[in-house]
This record gives sequence, C-alpha cells and structure tokens, in this order.
Amino acid sequence: MTVAAFMDLALYDADVGYYARAAQRSGRAGDFFTSVDVGPVFGELLARQVIEMAGLVESAVISQQSSVDLVEAAAGNGRLSADILRAIGRLNSSLYQRLRLHLVEVSAEARAAQRGTLGDVADRLTSSSADLPDAFEGVLIANELLDAMPVHQVVMRRDGLREVYVVARRLETGNWRLVTTEGPLSTPDLAAYLDRLGVALEPDWRAEINLRAIDWIRSAARKMRRGFIIAIDYGHPARELYSPTHSAGTLTTFAAHTAAGGERPANAPAWLEDPGDRDITAHVDFTSVEAAAAGEGLTQLGFLDQTYFLLGLATDLDGADLKRRLALKTLLLPGGLGSSHKVLILGKGVGSPPLLGCSYRVRVT
Repeated sequence: MTVAAFMDLALYDADVGYYARAAQRSGRAGDFFTSVDVGPVFGELLARQVIEMAGLVESAVISQQSSVDLVEAAAGNGRLSADILRAIGRLNSSLYQRLRLHLVEVSAEARAAQRGTLGDVADRLTSSSADLPDAFEGVLIANELLDAMPVHQVVMRRDGLREVYVVARRLETGNWRLVTTEGPLSTPDLAAYLDRLGVALEPDWRAEINLRAIDWIRSAARKMRRGFIIAIDYGHPARELYSPTHSAGTLTTFAAHTAAGGERPANAPAWLEDPGDRDITAHVDFTSVEAAAAGEGLTQLGFLDQTYFLLGLATDLDGADLKRRLALKTLLLPGGLGSSHKVLILGKGVGSPPLLGCSYRVRVT
C-alpha cells in the first residue's frame, strides 16, 4: 500500500486509528503539544481576529444577515472553539448571539465529547460532523489539520521518480514486520505536482506530497460562499520544503512528546512502528495549498509566522498574571510554536482588507 493509504489506516480507521480512538491526543498526558494546550490565551487572540473578520463579512453583504458561521476543522473535542466563543462573548456579545458554530472532526469519540467541552457556550453549536458544512459564510479555522493528512512519499533515483510503499515482510523468526519498498508512482498526479512547482529533486532525495490537502482546500473554497480561512500549521513554502534542508523528507512520528529516534534499517523507518498508537505527521507545502485556493477564487491576505500573527492580535491584551505571560511566551518565542507554525489567511468575496493579524509584521522565517 502507499504511504498515504498506510497513514489513513493508522490515523483515521474507525476501529484502530490513532485519532479515531481518543477524544484528545495532545497536552501533557498526550503525545504532543499544540497552541491550544498552552491555555485559553490562544483562543482569546484568535477571537479578536474572528470578530474583525465577521464584521468584514457582514459589511460585504447587501441584504441583512442574521448569522455568521464559525467553522473549525479538525476540531477535536472543541477546546479551541470553546476558548474563542468565551472570548467573543466577553468582547462582543452581539456577535456571539449571531454566531453559528460548526465543528468538523473525523473522530466519533471526539465529537461525542464536544458538547461537554463547550459547556456554557454549547448553545452556539449548530452542527458537528466529519465533513465541512455544505455551505457557510464566515470564518473557517484549521489549526494543525493539514500536517496530519495522509501523504505520499517519493524518492528520486537515477532512473527517475519512485514511490515508497509499505509492505509486510516475514522475518526468519516467523514474525511479520512492516517495511518500505519502492515502486512505480501510484498516480501521475505526484509527478504533475512537482512539475507545477518547478521542483527537480536530486538523486536520493525523499519528499512528501500531500494530495489530500489540495483536495481539502478546494472543497473548502467551493463550500464557502463568502469569508475567510485561517490555516495554521508547521510547514514551508515549496522552495524550502523541497530543498537540501529537507532532502531526507519530513515524515515523522511522535509518542509521549518524543520523536522516535535511534538507528534503524533504511526500510524500517520509525513511523512504521506501533501503527494506531503513534502520531504521524509531515510538513505542509503552503505554496501548493495557496495555489489550489487561488484556483478556486480565494485571495491570499497573509502568510506569516505565528509569532507575528499573534503579536498583531495581542495589542492591549492583559498579560498581567504570570500564567498568562508564560502562555504568551510559549506561543510567541522564535524557535518554538511561534516560528515553526505558519499562518495562511485566505479570503473570498471580502476584498483585500488590512487585518489585525497582519498588522505587526508579515514575515516568514
């Protein structure tokens, strides 16, 4: 099977998938940290951007609009939306009453926990589903969604581009082990993807290609009548992702906040270990995501480090107490979540307005 098919089973299968079997995988008791785990301040900052964007959406509507959609993709148990809604309730109670929350999450267990997580703001929950709403108008947030989508892995050999596959091999002991092997491309879309970017991989370079991310952004663009998309993830422009810096590929696995290490046979990478019990992730090619969005009529309004995005939103934020100051430091400091995570902001039918999140500095490091 392709690496993409393996990841799909290991992460999302209803019975054995890593994400499907738990309501929450991040945090101190989980396998990795996200910005949401730092505390409610991340949601509070995003709330400021949502408020501004909701106003811009409403001002672009000629007829009276009675509601604005807030959609969170890869919502998990709803913690981020809960933080955002509570902040909006304090900052703009009128908008809070007009918001319709849609939580998109493939894990049935996580969906079952959402209403309880939302608690006092559960009255805004309009839908909870594995799929995006068929049509919406407002703001779509995708925080660390694209990096967890199944990817194909390719390797350049002297006789051309090859794809990496996962197979089960019987050992001399009689046990079975998952290993990788190489074969022809499973789809011509992989070579076409690199050709569109003008990427020429050098011999022995490995790379991941996320066709699912392209399909997702196209679908989101078509379903959004008017509004904004905020995609936050770790990744790079294509010229950096497909370069000597990442010539070994970026596919990796985490468990208990540790990336698997140690020496292994070349055909037995760490991400094959304990399928269903470990996170598997790859860096995002933001260039291709943006291009696919543009092809569906979306406009790029900003692409910047999370540090600069949040600094634009943090004006006058009360950081008096120690806990809040420490949370802000974790979110903003270069070398951590602040610089490893990029923010891509897209708009549809809203013009090219200056945004709070882009008001400090638009810079990618």
